[in-house]
Amino acid sequence: MEFELIAKTFMGLEPVLAKELIHLGANNVQIGRRMVSFTGDKEMMYRANFQLHTAIRILKPIKHFKARTPDEVYEEVKKIEWQNYLDNNKTFAVDAVVFSDEFRHSKFVSYKVKDAIADQFREQTGSRPNISVTNPDIRLHMHIAETDCTLCLDSSGESLHRRGYRQESTEAPLNEVLAAGMILLTGWQGETDFIDPMCGSGTLLIEAALIARNISPGVFRKEFAFEKWPDFDKDLFDEIYNDDSGERDFQGHIYGYDIDPKCVGKARMNVKAAGLSSDITIEQADFKDFEQPANKSILVTNPPYGERISTPDLLGTYRMIGERLKHAFQDNVAWVLSYREECFDQIGLKPSIKIPLYNGSLECEFRKYNIFSGKLREFREEGGSVQTDDERAAMAEKHRFKKVREFKKRLDEEQENEEGDIRSFTFHSIERQDEREREREARRRRFERSGGDRERGGRSWHHDHEEGEKRRFGDRGKSHFGDRGKDRFGDRGKKRFGDRDFRDSRPSWKRDGKSRDGYRKGEKGGRHDDE
Repeated sequence: MEFELIAKTFMGLEPVLAKELIHLGANNVQIGRRMVSFTGDKEMMYRANFQLHTAIRILKPIKHFKARTPDEVYEEVKKIEWQNYLDNNKTFAVDAVVFSDEFRHSKFVSYKVKDAIADQFREQTGSRPNISVTNPDIRLHMHIAETDCTLCLDSSGESLHRRGYRQESTEAPLNEVLAAGMILLTGWQGETDFIDPMCGSGTLLIEAALIARNISPGVFRKEFAFEKWPDFDKDLFDEIYNDDSGERDFQGHIYGYDIDPKCVGKARMNVKAAGLSSDITIEQADFKDFEQPANKSILVTNPPYGERISTPDLLGTYRMIGERLKHAFQDNVAWVLSYREECFDQIGLKPSIKIPLYNGSLECEFRKYNIFSGKLREFREEGGSVQTDDERAAMAEKHRFKKVREFKKRLDEEQENEEGDIRSFTFHSIERQDEREREREARRRRFERSGGDRERGGRSWHHDHEEGEKRRFGDRGKSHFGDRGKDRFGDRGKKRFGDRDFRDSRPSWKRDGKSRDGYRKGEKGGRHDDE
Protein backbone atom coordinates (compact mmCIF):
# COMPACT_ATOMS: atom_id res chain seq x y z
CA MET A 1 0.00 0.00 0.00
CA GLU A 2 1.38 3.39 -1.00
CA PHE A 3 1.30 6.48 1.20
CA GLU A 4 2.60 10.04 1.13
CA LEU A 5 6.21 10.74 1.98
CA ILE A 6 8.42 13.83 2.13
CA ALA A 7 12.18 13.98 1.59
CA LYS A 8 13.77 17.12 3.03
CA THR A 9 16.95 18.60 1.56
CA PHE A 10 18.96 21.81 1.22
CA MET A 11 17.97 24.70 -0.99
CA GLY A 12 19.31 24.14 -4.51
CA LEU A 13 19.43 20.34 -4.26
CA GLU A 14 15.71 19.70 -4.83
CA PRO A 15 16.08 18.70 -8.55
CA VAL A 16 18.95 16.34 -7.71
CA LEU A 17 16.92 14.70 -4.95
CA ALA A 18 13.93 14.35 -7.29
CA LYS A 19 16.12 12.51 -9.83
CA GLU A 20 17.38 10.20 -7.10
CA LEU A 21 13.80 9.40 -6.05
CA ILE A 22 12.68 8.73 -9.62
CA HIS A 23 15.66 6.42 -10.11
CA LEU A 24 14.74 4.68 -6.85
CA GLY A 25 11.23 4.00 -8.19
CA ALA A 26 9.21 6.56 -6.22
CA ASN A 27 5.86 7.68 -7.64
CA ASN A 28 4.20 11.11 -7.88
CA VAL A 29 7.48 12.96 -7.36
CA GLN A 30 6.89 16.70 -6.88
CA ILE A 31 9.55 19.33 -6.16
CA GLY A 32 8.86 21.88 -3.42
CA ARG A 33 10.88 24.33 -1.37
CA ARG A 34 13.71 22.41 0.30
CA MET A 35 11.68 19.25 -0.04
CA VAL A 36 10.44 16.70 -2.54
CA SER A 37 7.14 14.93 -1.97
CA PHE A 38 6.48 11.45 -3.35
CA THR A 39 4.49 8.30 -2.73
CA GLY A 40 5.68 4.80 -1.97
CA ASP A 41 5.25 1.76 0.23
CA LYS A 42 7.16 0.69 3.32
CA GLU A 43 10.03 -0.65 1.26
CA MET A 44 10.33 2.68 -0.55
CA MET A 45 10.47 4.51 2.79
CA TYR A 46 13.24 2.21 4.01
CA ARG A 47 15.17 2.58 0.76
CA ALA A 48 14.79 6.36 0.74
CA ASN A 49 16.43 6.56 4.17
CA PHE A 50 19.11 4.04 3.31
CA GLN A 51 20.02 4.89 -0.29
CA LEU A 52 19.41 8.59 -0.98
CA HIS A 53 22.56 10.72 -1.07
CA THR A 54 20.87 14.14 -0.95
CA ALA A 55 18.04 13.71 1.58
CA ILE A 56 18.43 14.91 5.16
CA ARG A 57 15.15 13.53 6.54
CA ILE A 58 12.23 11.34 5.38
CA LEU A 59 8.82 12.24 6.84
CA LYS A 60 5.60 10.23 6.69
CA PRO A 61 2.47 12.44 6.99
CA ILE A 62 -0.26 10.90 9.15
CA LYS A 63 -2.83 13.71 9.15
CA HIS A 64 -3.66 16.90 7.22
CA PHE A 65 -6.09 19.36 8.77
CA LYS A 66 -6.92 23.06 9.09
CA ALA A 67 -6.66 24.99 12.35
CA ARG A 68 -6.85 28.64 13.31
CA THR A 69 -6.13 28.36 17.01
CA PRO A 70 -3.93 26.22 19.27
CA ASP A 71 -7.07 24.67 20.73
CA GLU A 72 -8.13 23.50 17.27
CA VAL A 73 -4.68 21.94 16.82
CA TYR A 74 -5.14 20.16 20.14
CA GLU A 75 -8.57 18.80 19.19
CA GLU A 76 -7.47 17.57 15.75
CA VAL A 77 -4.37 15.84 17.11
CA LYS A 78 -6.40 14.21 19.85
CA LYS A 79 -8.66 12.59 17.22
CA ILE A 80 -5.76 10.45 15.97
CA GLU A 81 -5.65 6.87 17.31
CA TRP A 82 -2.28 7.24 18.98
CA GLN A 83 -2.17 3.67 20.23
CA ASN A 84 -1.40 2.72 16.62
CA TYR A 85 1.92 4.52 16.98
CA LEU A 86 2.74 4.66 20.70
CA ASP A 87 2.24 2.89 23.99
CA ASN A 88 2.94 3.87 27.59
CA ASN A 89 6.35 2.21 27.53
CA LYS A 90 7.64 4.33 24.63
CA THR A 91 8.94 7.88 24.56
CA PHE A 92 8.19 10.56 21.99
CA ALA A 93 9.17 14.10 20.99
CA VAL A 94 7.57 16.76 18.81
CA ASP A 95 9.25 19.31 16.52
CA ALA A 96 7.26 22.11 14.90
CA VAL A 97 7.76 24.49 11.97
CA VAL A 98 5.34 27.42 11.82
CA PHE A 99 4.68 29.95 9.05
CA SER A 100 1.46 31.62 10.04
CA ASP A 101 -0.03 34.84 11.39
CA GLU A 102 -2.24 32.73 13.65
CA PHE A 103 0.60 30.75 15.24
CA ARG A 104 3.69 32.71 16.21
CA HIS A 105 5.54 30.25 18.45
CA SER A 106 6.59 26.81 17.23
CA LYS A 107 7.33 25.57 20.76
CA PHE A 108 3.79 26.39 21.88
CA VAL A 109 2.45 24.34 18.96
CA SER A 110 4.72 21.47 20.03
CA TYR A 111 3.34 21.67 23.57
CA LYS A 112 -0.26 21.50 22.32
CA VAL A 113 0.53 18.39 20.27
CA LYS A 114 2.24 16.76 23.26
CA ASP A 115 -0.70 17.64 25.52
CA ALA A 116 -3.23 16.14 23.11
CA ILE A 117 -1.31 12.85 22.94
CA ALA A 118 -0.72 12.67 26.69
CA ASP A 119 -4.35 13.49 27.51
CA GLN A 120 -5.66 10.80 25.17
CA PHE A 121 -3.49 8.17 26.83
CA ARG A 122 -4.48 9.31 30.32
CA GLU A 123 -8.17 9.09 29.44
CA GLN A 124 -7.83 5.65 27.84
CA THR A 125 -5.20 3.97 30.02
CA GLY A 126 -4.74 6.08 33.14
CA SER A 127 -1.10 6.83 32.34
CA ARG A 128 0.89 8.44 29.51
CA PRO A 129 4.11 7.91 27.53
CA ASN A 130 7.08 10.04 28.50
CA ILE A 131 8.87 12.75 26.55
CA SER A 132 12.48 12.23 25.47
CA VAL A 133 14.27 15.06 23.71
CA THR A 134 17.55 13.26 23.03
CA ASN A 135 16.54 9.76 22.02
CA PRO A 136 12.77 9.29 21.59
CA ASP A 137 11.23 6.09 20.29
CA ILE A 138 8.87 8.12 18.11
CA ARG A 139 9.64 11.57 16.73
CA LEU A 140 6.79 13.70 15.36
CA HIS A 141 7.01 16.72 13.09
CA MET A 142 4.23 19.34 12.89
CA HIS A 143 4.18 21.83 10.02
CA ILE A 144 1.80 24.79 9.86
CA ALA A 145 1.51 27.09 6.84
CA GLU A 146 -1.14 29.71 7.63
CA THR A 147 -4.06 27.44 8.62
CA ASP A 148 -2.88 24.30 6.80
CA CYS A 149 -1.48 21.79 9.27
CA THR A 150 0.32 18.52 8.64
CA LEU A 151 1.52 16.11 11.31
CA CYS A 152 4.22 13.64 10.30
CA LEU A 153 6.19 10.75 11.66
CA ASP A 154 9.93 11.28 11.31
CA SER A 155 11.27 8.01 9.87
CA SER A 156 14.95 9.05 9.92
CA GLY A 157 15.70 10.21 13.43
CA GLU A 158 19.16 11.70 13.37
CA SER A 159 19.73 13.78 10.23
CA LEU A 160 20.74 11.62 7.28
CA HIS A 161 23.80 13.76 6.61
CA ARG A 162 25.36 12.08 9.63
CA ARG A 163 26.58 9.08 7.65
CA GLY A 164 28.68 7.54 10.41
CA TYR A 165 32.08 7.35 8.72
CA ARG A 166 33.47 10.69 9.95
CA GLN A 167 35.98 10.10 12.74
CA GLU A 168 37.63 13.52 12.69
CA SER A 169 36.56 16.88 11.30
CA THR A 170 38.33 20.09 10.38
CA GLU A 171 37.42 23.61 11.47
CA ALA A 172 34.58 24.03 8.94
CA PRO A 173 33.67 20.58 7.56
CA LEU A 174 31.48 20.37 4.48
CA ASN A 175 28.07 18.82 5.11
CA GLU A 176 27.92 15.31 3.64
CA VAL A 177 24.57 15.86 1.91
CA LEU A 178 25.80 19.10 0.34
CA ALA A 179 29.00 17.37 -0.80
CA ALA A 180 27.03 14.54 -2.43
CA GLY A 181 24.67 17.07 -4.04
CA MET A 182 27.59 19.02 -5.49
CA ILE A 183 29.02 15.87 -7.06
CA LEU A 184 25.66 14.77 -8.48
CA LEU A 185 25.12 18.29 -9.91
CA THR A 186 28.30 17.83 -11.96
CA GLY A 187 26.87 14.67 -13.52
CA TRP A 188 29.96 12.67 -12.57
CA GLN A 189 29.33 8.98 -11.86
CA GLY A 190 32.89 7.66 -11.80
CA GLU A 191 33.74 7.92 -15.51
CA THR A 192 37.03 9.77 -14.84
CA ASP A 193 39.45 10.42 -12.03
CA PHE A 194 38.25 12.81 -9.33
CA ILE A 195 40.40 15.49 -7.67
CA ASP A 196 39.89 17.80 -4.69
CA PRO A 197 43.05 19.92 -4.21
CA MET A 198 41.76 21.47 -0.95
CA CYS A 199 40.18 18.40 0.58
CA GLY A 200 39.99 19.32 4.29
CA SER A 201 38.63 16.30 6.18
CA GLY A 202 37.92 14.44 2.91
CA THR A 203 34.13 14.69 2.71
CA LEU A 204 33.99 15.33 -1.04
CA LEU A 205 36.41 12.46 -1.65
CA ILE A 206 34.42 9.94 0.38
CA GLU A 207 31.07 11.00 -1.08
CA ALA A 208 32.59 10.74 -4.57
CA ALA A 209 33.73 7.18 -3.86
CA LEU A 210 30.28 6.21 -2.59
CA ILE A 211 28.70 7.61 -5.77
CA ALA A 212 31.30 6.02 -8.05
CA ARG A 213 30.74 2.59 -6.48
CA ASN A 214 26.99 3.16 -5.96
CA ILE A 215 27.30 2.35 -2.27
CA SER A 216 24.31 3.30 -0.13
CA PRO A 217 25.31 6.06 2.31
CA GLY A 218 23.10 4.57 5.04
CA VAL A 219 25.36 1.53 5.32
CA PHE A 220 27.47 3.25 7.99
CA ARG A 221 24.60 4.32 10.27
CA LYS A 222 23.77 2.61 13.52
CA GLU A 223 19.99 2.99 13.26
CA PHE A 224 17.02 4.78 11.75
CA ALA A 225 13.95 6.01 13.61
CA PHE A 226 11.61 3.64 11.74
CA GLU A 227 13.37 0.69 13.39
CA LYS A 228 11.53 1.62 16.61
CA TRP A 229 8.08 1.80 14.99
CA PRO A 230 5.50 -0.86 15.96
CA ASP A 231 5.13 -1.99 12.33
CA PHE A 232 8.87 -2.23 11.63
CA ASP A 233 9.62 -5.09 9.23
CA LYS A 234 13.07 -6.29 10.26
CA ASP A 235 13.32 -8.96 7.58
CA LEU A 236 12.49 -6.46 4.84
CA PHE A 237 15.09 -3.96 6.05
CA ASP A 238 17.72 -6.70 6.49
CA GLU A 239 17.13 -7.66 2.87
CA ILE A 240 17.57 -4.04 1.74
CA TYR A 241 20.65 -3.56 3.90
CA ASN A 242 22.38 -6.72 2.69
CA ASP A 243 21.57 -6.23 -1.00
CA ASP A 244 24.80 -5.16 -2.71
CA SER A 245 23.68 -6.11 -6.22
CA GLY A 246 23.61 -2.47 -7.32
CA GLU A 247 27.21 -1.76 -6.32
CA ARG A 248 29.68 -1.42 -9.18
CA ASP A 249 33.40 -1.39 -9.91
CA PHE A 250 35.26 1.90 -10.16
CA GLN A 251 38.11 1.90 -12.67
CA GLY A 252 39.28 5.45 -11.96
CA HIS A 253 40.87 6.91 -8.85
CA ILE A 254 40.16 9.74 -6.43
CA TYR A 255 42.90 12.14 -5.31
CA GLY A 256 42.83 14.57 -2.40
CA TYR A 257 45.42 17.18 -1.44
CA ASP A 258 45.71 19.73 1.34
CA ILE A 259 48.46 22.07 2.49
CA ASP A 260 47.69 21.39 6.16
CA PRO A 261 49.22 18.12 7.46
CA LYS A 262 46.56 17.94 10.20
CA CYS A 263 43.80 17.95 7.57
CA VAL A 264 45.61 15.26 5.62
CA GLY A 265 45.80 13.05 8.71
CA LYS A 266 42.10 13.54 9.52
CA ALA A 267 41.05 12.91 5.92
CA ARG A 268 43.06 9.68 5.78
CA MET A 269 41.48 8.53 9.03
CA ASN A 270 37.97 9.19 7.67
CA VAL A 271 38.73 7.44 4.39
CA LYS A 272 40.07 4.39 6.22
CA ALA A 273 37.01 4.35 8.49
CA ALA A 274 34.81 4.27 5.39
CA GLY A 275 36.80 1.34 3.96
CA LEU A 276 37.70 3.27 0.80
CA SER A 277 41.48 3.48 1.01
CA SER A 278 41.87 1.53 -2.23
CA ASP A 279 39.93 4.20 -4.15
CA ILE A 280 41.25 7.37 -2.51
CA THR A 281 44.80 8.70 -2.23
CA ILE A 282 45.46 11.74 -0.02
CA GLU A 283 48.74 13.67 0.04
CA GLN A 284 50.02 16.87 1.61
CA ALA A 285 50.50 19.41 -1.18
CA ASP A 286 49.96 23.08 -1.95
CA PHE A 287 47.55 23.84 -4.80
CA LYS A 288 50.11 26.27 -6.23
CA ASP A 289 52.28 23.24 -7.08
CA PHE A 290 49.42 21.38 -8.80
CA GLU A 291 50.47 19.67 -12.06
CA GLN A 292 48.51 18.47 -15.09
CA PRO A 293 46.96 15.05 -14.22
CA ALA A 294 47.93 12.11 -16.38
CA ASN A 295 44.33 10.92 -16.86
CA LYS A 296 41.07 12.60 -17.76
CA SER A 297 39.78 14.16 -14.53
CA ILE A 298 37.13 16.28 -12.88
CA LEU A 299 38.08 18.70 -10.12
CA VAL A 300 35.54 19.66 -7.43
CA THR A 301 36.61 21.84 -4.54
CA ASN A 302 35.35 24.07 -1.74
CA PRO A 303 38.09 26.66 -1.04
CA PRO A 304 38.13 28.91 2.06
CA TYR A 305 35.71 31.87 1.92
CA GLY A 306 37.35 33.98 4.61
CA GLU A 307 34.38 33.37 6.92
CA ARG A 308 34.87 30.41 9.26
CA ILE A 309 38.33 29.65 7.86
CA SER A 310 40.68 32.63 7.61
CA THR A 311 43.51 32.91 5.10
CA PRO A 312 46.17 35.64 4.99
CA ASP A 313 45.62 36.44 1.28
CA LEU A 314 42.12 35.33 0.29
CA LEU A 315 42.02 37.03 -3.12
CA GLY A 316 45.54 35.85 -3.86
CA THR A 317 44.42 32.27 -3.14
CA TYR A 318 41.69 32.56 -5.77
CA ARG A 319 44.08 34.10 -8.31
CA MET A 320 46.32 31.11 -7.74
CA ILE A 321 43.37 28.74 -8.26
CA GLY A 322 42.59 30.36 -11.61
CA GLU A 323 46.22 30.27 -12.69
CA ARG A 324 46.66 26.60 -11.81
CA LEU A 325 43.43 25.58 -13.51
CA LYS A 326 44.36 27.47 -16.66
CA HIS A 327 47.89 26.10 -16.92
CA ALA A 328 47.70 22.67 -15.27
CA PHE A 329 44.17 21.37 -15.86
CA GLN A 330 43.68 21.80 -19.59
CA ASP A 331 41.01 19.78 -21.41
CA ASN A 332 39.31 18.96 -18.12
CA VAL A 333 36.39 20.33 -16.10
CA ALA A 334 36.60 22.10 -12.72
CA TRP A 335 33.81 23.02 -10.29
CA VAL A 336 34.30 25.55 -7.48
CA LEU A 337 31.93 26.35 -4.60
CA SER A 338 32.48 29.76 -3.04
CA TYR A 339 30.74 32.65 -1.35
CA ARG A 340 32.17 35.99 -2.46
CA GLU A 341 31.78 37.50 -5.93
CA GLU A 342 35.18 39.13 -5.61
CA CYS A 343 36.75 35.71 -5.06
CA PHE A 344 35.22 34.35 -8.26
CA ASP A 345 36.43 37.47 -10.08
CA GLN A 346 39.99 36.63 -9.09
CA ILE A 347 39.77 33.18 -10.71
CA GLY A 348 39.60 35.04 -14.01
CA LEU A 349 37.94 32.26 -16.00
CA LYS A 350 34.54 32.28 -17.68
CA PRO A 351 32.12 29.89 -15.99
CA SER A 352 29.80 27.84 -18.17
CA ILE A 353 27.12 27.66 -15.48
CA LYS A 354 26.43 29.09 -12.02
CA ILE A 355 24.28 27.18 -9.55
CA PRO A 356 23.05 28.89 -6.34
CA LEU A 357 23.63 26.72 -3.25
CA TYR A 358 23.55 27.35 0.48
CA ASN A 359 26.48 26.20 2.56
CA GLY A 360 25.00 26.51 6.03
CA SER A 361 23.74 30.07 6.23
CA LEU A 362 25.93 31.36 3.39
CA GLU A 363 24.40 31.97 -0.03
CA CYS A 364 27.08 30.51 -2.29
CA GLU A 365 27.48 29.65 -5.96
CA PHE A 366 28.74 26.46 -7.52
CA ARG A 367 30.47 27.36 -10.79
CA LYS A 368 31.68 25.14 -13.61
CA TYR A 369 34.79 25.88 -15.67
CA ASN A 370 35.66 24.11 -18.92
CA ILE A 371 39.43 24.50 -19.12
CA PHE A 372 41.07 24.88 -22.55
CA SER A 373 44.45 26.00 -23.82
CA GLY A 374 45.02 29.47 -25.29
CA LYS A 375 42.79 32.54 -25.20
CA LEU A 376 39.00 32.43 -25.14
CA ARG A 377 38.63 34.32 -28.44
CA GLU A 378 40.98 31.99 -30.24
CA PHE A 379 39.26 28.99 -28.69
CA ARG A 380 35.89 30.21 -29.97
CA GLU A 381 37.29 31.03 -33.42
CA GLU A 382 38.42 27.43 -33.67
CA GLY A 383 34.85 26.27 -32.98
CA GLY A 384 35.21 25.65 -29.26
CA SER A 385 32.54 26.50 -26.70
CA VAL A 386 32.68 26.77 -22.93
CA GLN A 387 28.92 26.09 -22.69
CA THR A 388 26.66 23.33 -23.89
CA ASP A 389 23.26 24.23 -25.30
CA ASP A 390 21.61 23.09 -22.08
CA GLU A 391 23.96 25.22 -19.96
CA ARG A 392 23.38 28.25 -22.19
CA ALA A 393 19.62 27.80 -21.86
CA ALA A 394 19.86 27.38 -18.09
CA MET A 395 21.92 30.54 -17.71
CA ALA A 396 19.40 32.45 -19.83
CA GLU A 397 16.38 31.36 -17.77
CA LYS A 398 14.20 34.28 -16.78
CA HIS A 399 14.53 35.10 -13.08
CA ARG A 400 17.33 32.55 -12.61
CA PHE A 401 19.16 35.17 -10.60
CA LYS A 402 17.75 38.23 -8.88
CA LYS A 403 18.23 41.45 -10.88
CA VAL A 404 20.03 42.95 -7.89
CA ARG A 405 21.75 39.92 -6.46
CA GLU A 406 22.59 40.21 -2.77
CA PHE A 407 25.48 37.81 -3.09
CA LYS A 408 26.41 38.04 0.59
CA LYS A 409 22.89 37.52 1.88
CA ARG A 410 22.62 35.01 4.73
CA LEU A 411 19.79 32.80 5.76
CA ASP A 412 18.58 33.30 9.29
CA GLU A 413 20.60 31.00 11.53
CA GLU A 414 17.41 29.28 12.69
CA GLN A 415 16.90 27.83 9.23
CA GLU A 416 20.46 27.25 8.19
CA ASN A 417 20.28 23.48 7.95
CA GLU A 418 17.55 20.90 7.72
CA GLU A 419 14.89 22.47 9.91
CA GLY A 420 13.37 25.37 7.97
CA ASP A 421 13.02 23.62 4.70
CA ILE A 422 9.36 22.94 3.86
CA ARG A 423 7.29 25.92 2.89
CA SER A 424 4.10 23.94 2.44
CA PHE A 425 3.00 20.33 2.52
CA THR A 426 1.24 20.51 -0.85
CA PHE A 427 1.24 17.06 -2.35
CA HIS A 428 1.08 16.47 -6.10
CA SER A 429 -0.92 19.66 -6.72
CA ILE A 430 0.88 22.02 -9.08
CA GLU A 431 -2.26 24.16 -9.39
CA ARG A 432 -2.30 24.88 -5.66
CA GLN A 433 1.37 25.72 -5.65
CA ASP A 434 0.89 28.12 -8.58
CA GLU A 435 -2.04 29.73 -6.77
CA ARG A 436 0.13 30.38 -3.71
CA GLU A 437 2.80 31.97 -5.88
CA ARG A 438 0.22 34.19 -7.59
CA GLU A 439 -1.13 35.30 -4.21
CA ARG A 440 2.34 36.13 -2.98
CA GLU A 441 3.12 38.13 -6.12
CA ALA A 442 -0.18 40.03 -5.79
CA ARG A 443 0.64 40.93 -2.17
CA ARG A 444 4.03 42.21 -3.24
CA ARG A 445 2.52 44.41 -5.98
CA ARG A 446 -0.09 45.81 -3.58
CA PHE A 447 2.64 46.55 -1.07
CA GLU A 448 4.73 48.44 -3.64
CA ARG A 449 1.76 50.38 -5.03
CA SER A 450 0.88 51.55 -1.50
CA GLY A 451 4.34 53.03 -1.08
CA GLY A 452 5.24 50.49 1.55
CA ASP A 453 8.93 51.34 1.54
CA ARG A 454 8.23 54.94 2.55
CA GLU A 455 5.37 54.25 4.93
CA ARG A 456 7.34 51.60 6.81
CA GLY A 457 10.41 53.69 7.41
CA GLY A 458 12.38 52.40 4.46
CA ARG A 459 11.68 48.69 4.88
CA SER A 460 11.25 46.92 1.58
CA TRP A 461 9.06 44.01 0.55
CA HIS A 462 12.13 41.81 0.71
CA HIS A 463 12.76 42.91 4.31
CA ASP A 464 9.19 42.09 5.32
CA HIS A 465 9.43 38.77 3.50
CA GLU A 466 12.63 37.90 5.34
CA GLU A 467 10.97 38.77 8.65
CA GLY A 468 8.14 36.44 7.69
CA GLU A 469 10.69 33.75 6.95
CA LYS A 470 12.05 34.16 10.46
CA ARG A 471 8.56 33.85 11.95
CA ARG A 472 8.01 30.78 9.82
CA PHE A 473 10.57 28.56 11.36
CA GLY A 474 10.58 29.56 15.02
CA ASP A 475 12.51 27.49 17.55
CA ARG A 476 12.90 23.84 17.19
CA GLY A 477 14.66 21.05 18.92
CA LYS A 478 17.42 18.92 17.54
CA SER A 479 17.39 15.17 17.25
CA HIS A 480 20.18 13.09 18.69
CA PHE A 481 20.62 9.46 19.41
CA GLY A 482 22.69 10.05 22.50
CA ASP A 483 25.79 8.01 23.27
CA ARG A 484 26.20 5.34 20.66
CA GLY A 485 29.02 3.53 22.38
CA LYS A 486 31.65 1.53 20.60
CA ASP A 487 29.26 -0.90 18.94
CA ARG A 488 28.25 1.39 16.08
CA PHE A 489 26.36 -1.01 13.90
CA GLY A 490 24.09 -3.11 16.11
CA ASP A 491 23.05 -6.52 14.85
CA ARG A 492 22.44 -5.51 11.22
CA GLY A 493 24.32 -6.86 8.23
CA LYS A 494 24.90 -10.53 8.89
CA LYS A 495 25.44 -11.12 5.19
CA ARG A 496 27.01 -7.87 4.13
CA PHE A 497 30.63 -7.45 5.11
CA GLY A 498 32.07 -10.76 6.26
CA ASP A 499 35.63 -10.66 7.58
CA ARG A 500 36.47 -7.44 5.79
CA ASP A 501 38.94 -5.37 7.75
CA PHE A 502 37.91 -1.77 7.23
CA ARG A 503 41.39 -0.65 8.19
CA ASP A 504 42.99 -2.25 5.11
CA SER A 505 43.13 -0.94 1.56
CA ARG A 506 42.08 -3.92 -0.53
CA PRO A 507 40.43 -2.88 -3.78
CA SER A 508 36.91 -4.30 -3.43
CA TRP A 509 34.15 -4.51 -0.84
CA LYS A 510 33.58 -8.11 -1.80
CA ARG A 511 36.13 -10.45 -0.30
CA ASP A 512 36.61 -13.78 -2.09
CA GLY A 513 32.92 -14.61 -2.11
CA LYS A 514 32.67 -14.55 1.69
CA SER A 515 29.54 -13.36 3.44
CA ARG A 516 29.43 -9.96 5.13
CA ASP A 517 28.58 -11.16 8.62
CA GLY A 518 29.45 -8.94 11.50
CA TYR A 519 29.73 -5.48 9.93
CA ARG A 520 27.19 -3.69 12.10
CA LYS A 521 27.67 -6.02 15.06
CA GLY A 522 31.31 -4.96 15.39
CA GLU A 523 32.40 -8.61 15.54
CA LYS A 524 35.89 -9.70 14.59
CA GLY A 525 36.68 -8.65 11.04
CA GLY A 526 33.88 -6.10 11.11
CA ARG A 527 33.96 -2.35 10.92
CA HIS A 528 35.02 -1.58 14.49
CA ASP A 529 36.64 -4.74 15.77
CA ASP A 530 39.76 -2.86 16.92
CA GLU A 531 37.99 -0.09 18.88
